Amino acid sequence: MESPKRLQNVFVVADRPGELHSFYESALGLRLKFRDKDRWIQYGVGNASVALACREEAVPATSGVVMVFEVEDFTAVAERVAASGGEVLGVRDMGSHGAVLSLRDPEGNIVQLFKRQGTPAS
Repeated sequence: MESPKRLQNVFVVADRPGELHSFYESALGLRLKFRDKDRWIQYGVGNASVALACREEAVPATSGVVMVFEVEDFTAVAERVAASGGEVLGVRDMGSHGAVLSLRDPEGNIVQLFKRQGTPAS
């Protein structure tokens, strides 16, 4: 079986996508690509899309998904997450592979930030 060519889209099933929009835009710096009121809010990230979907739009999905974004530095992001109503859960050091910072958005969805080894230690 051939592997997928790229990540096309990841979406989070959200109770209040419109309210979460400011978190993902402010804390993570995601740029709005498309918005269908508060039903579907989509961001462009590299060659993929990430979206927030209301429950009606997400059917048959019923719960969230974990998104992983690559970043250069954890310090500034961690400060913005806390200031935007999220919660920083901790860092997992994976040695030569890099590190992952786990956080929780204001609705309790888990998001992870990946940093390659050799980028700033903070």
